[in-house]
Amino acid sequence: MAKGAQAGAELGSDASAVLVRAENLRKVYRSGDAELTVLGQVNFEIAPGEIAAIVGASGAGKSTLLHLLAALDTPTSGTVYFVGKSLDALNEVELAEFRNRRVGFVWQHHHLLADFTAEENAAMPLLVRGVPPDEARQAARGWLEEVGLAGRAHHRAGELSGGEQQRVAIARALAGGPNLLLADEPTGDLDEQNAEAVFELMRRLHRTHRLTTILATHNLDLAQRCDRVLALEHGRLSELEIRNSKPGLSAP
Repeated sequence: MAKGAQAGAELGSDASAVLVRAENLRKVYRSGDAELTVLGQVNFEIAPGEIAAIVGASGAGKSTLLHLLAALDTPTSGTVYFVGKSLDALNEVELAEFRNRRVGFVWQHHHLLADFTAEENAAMPLLVRGVPPDEARQAARGWLEEVGLAGRAHHRAGELSGGEQQRVAIARALAGGPNLLLADEPTGDLDEQNAEAVFELMRRLHRTHRLTTILATHNLDLAQRCDRVLALEHGRLSELEIRNSKPGLSAP
């Protein structure tokens, strides 16, 4: 794996007992005189190494919350902190670097470039960063091997199955070596068998690479296998009791 592309890289001097903190987070959409409050006064913390599931009905605001945490959108009010530093304090260049180096994002729809190979898709975050192409491709091959697609590296994304495409998307999300992995309904487009396989893959990568993971899902069974379950309803976030007895994903 290429230097600088190790997921869950050490935070160095800015290490903190809390990786991500949302403080009084609010998101309101306005259209003329009408207002729609998607998030209202959301507060929570995620420690390094945790995996948390956010559950809620479609339209509850799960995607909106993940977008705010990834600095892909800005809150109406409130603040997101990453290792103690407000994202509000970052300029556009610093925000772009935050998104490229600190955060990996897996979407429900994989958003791969259909005419590019699996290797080219997985290498994209490193190429955007300015990593030399040979080094970026080498790192991408390493991640494709980790997700079980070493033999499919030179196949175009459009030639892959749905489960394989989502595995490439996971490899792409981790190729840049993020500390935080955000996954928005990553199994939502998959059948039950592939959904289970992709979730188990994410569990393994979470442990192996000491990631901090926030997963939005409507699948309560998968959510209950995370360290924490947070329910989003009517713009408010509350913690649910985990009913299963499986050990937390952060355990070795």
